[in-house]
Amino acid sequence: MNYPKISIVTPVYNQVKYLEEAIQSILSQGYPNLEYIIIDGGSTDGTVDIIKKYESHLAYWVSESDKGMYDALQKGFDYSTGEVMGWLNADDLYCSGCLFQVAKIFSNHKEINWLTGSNTHIDENGYCILNIPCRKLNKYQFLSGDYMWIAQESTLWRRPLWEKAGSYISKELHAAGDFELWLRFIQNDTLYYVDNCIGMFRHREGQISGQLDKYIEEVNGIYSSLNINTEDQKIIDTYKHKKKIANWINKSRIINGNKIVKLRTFEKRYMSVPPTLAWFDDIKGYKFVEEE
Repeated sequence: MNYPKISIVTPVYNQVKYLEEAIQSILSQGYPNLEYIIIDGGSTDGTVDIIKKYESHLAYWVSESDKGMYDALQKGFDYSTGEVMGWLNADDLYCSGCLFQVAKIFSNHKEINWLTGSNTHIDENGYCILNIPCRKLNKYQFLSGDYMWIAQESTLWRRPLWEKAGSYISKELHAAGDFELWLRFIQNDTLYYVDNCIGMFRHREGQISGQLDKYIEEVNGIYSSLNINTEDQKIIDTYKHKKKIANWINKSRIINGNKIVKLRTFEKRYMSVPPTLAWFDDIKGYKFVEEE
């Protein structure tokens, strides 16, 4: 099997309680072509001692003041050289064996340039509290404002897509930098979905990801300044109109055959998403599964 170099960046600041577990969730997999980078924002709580404990396994690390998580991520990605890229926050975890799974998918499916897995949530102590399949979205849904949610900790991509999208993550944002990056990605390439756990999102007090109001505020600001070409805007406007019709049909319980046919025809042409990748076995690996 080909093992593409996978670059993982962990931004961290004063996360001594969780960082070691995050590091171990990556290193314990034993992936043979890993480039692991940790960017610390000048921690004072013992985080740096944890990093030094594992520095022989790191491609690069630094501890210095920065302008926040996305500034740290940009530093890490600028240093990275891997064919496949992603990031794991210091309080989140990767699922066992996920790097091998991701490598197999990217090696066997050259048409895939970014992917995401199921939404897996853990509590402060690391116990799984929620595991649901990822909600499948396509370009037009995402551009229309229907964006919830692409799980950051379960999303990885090829370097050429990163370069095509500008090779940056927005350092001006506080909470929704991942969303802004996904927005640029989805305008350039199709997002594929994996019916498996890749990353696990931890719920804890005081986390940036828990600031939902701030996140939505930033998302709305991004949408308000978004430039969409005329052709895509026509499709998005039609999608919103068709969605209203679908809601009306569901609420009124009225069967209107003509409207339903037109709705389904439009969805098939513009709203389709690729079939889900599901694990078969070590020989067949991941295969596309047509859903009912």
